[in-house]
Amino acid sequence: MKNLFKKLLIAAALFYFPTQSMAWGTNGHRIVGQIADSYLNAKARAAIKAILGDESIAMASNWADFIKSDPAYGYLYNWHFINFDKTLTYPEMQAYLKADTATDAYTKINFLIGQLKNKKLPKASKLLYLRVLIHVVEDVHQPMHTGHLTDKGGNDVKITWNNNPVPTNLHSIWDSQLIDMQQLSYTEYAAAINHTTAAQRTALQKAPISQWLFESNQLADKIYADAAGKDKVSGYNYNFKFIDTLNSQMLKGGVRLAGVLNEIFG
Repeated sequence: MKNLFKKLLIAAALFYFPTQSMAWGTNGHRIVGQIADSYLNAKARAAIKAILGDESIAMASNWADFIKSDPAYGYLYNWHFINFDKTLTYPEMQAYLKADTATDAYTKINFLIGQLKNKKLPKASKLLYLRVLIHVVEDVHQPMHTGHLTDKGGNDVKITWNNNPVPTNLHSIWDSQLIDMQQLSYTEYAAAINHTTAAQRTALQKAPISQWLFESNQLADKIYADAAGKDKVSGYNYNFKFIDTLNSQMLKGGVRLAGVLNEIFG
């Protein structure tokens, strides 16, 4: 009996242990992937189909999180995020990224784009790199993936969500809790927020990666400020304050992901 109880405690600890590499959660990633799929051009769609087969972008978007259970892919851990020691102005962000040689989301997005443009890339590498690129582009639109280095992007900011007896953290609220509160499937959610004009899509897709990261970093600052001094939050109040931000970031992520894929394969 003692052994069973011990195993249950270990399982619970593993389940709730905050991981920096989770962003948007399963549903959130699929929402962004579904939106991206709607804006692919014909050439990119055919090329992606040749790589992914019957796996949709929405379903492929979770691969990089699921595979972290395999130690052989542990090297991908730092690819999912880029944390900063403070909130940066845009010139500061540009200067930081210009000198960035670390293994992080910024350097690896650029690496993956470059690799996927190589027409001689082996098929197995194309599959790996495409799955990871989809995921990481989505990741950096989750504001806490550009959060503070000192608290692991909000993972160490402990908060009780809606009086839930199981404690959570600021990062997880943006991964899953706020999205799950809407009680929509990923296809329903994507349909509900996927409304853009051609001019909006053009503007979003022209923005450089540095702009993506700057926007997310600025939002992270607001999220941190709201959480300061709090040990619990009401989901309904939090939803009122942040649902538009959440939806905007997922929509931006989908439109920009489509732009990247169209550039690579179109």
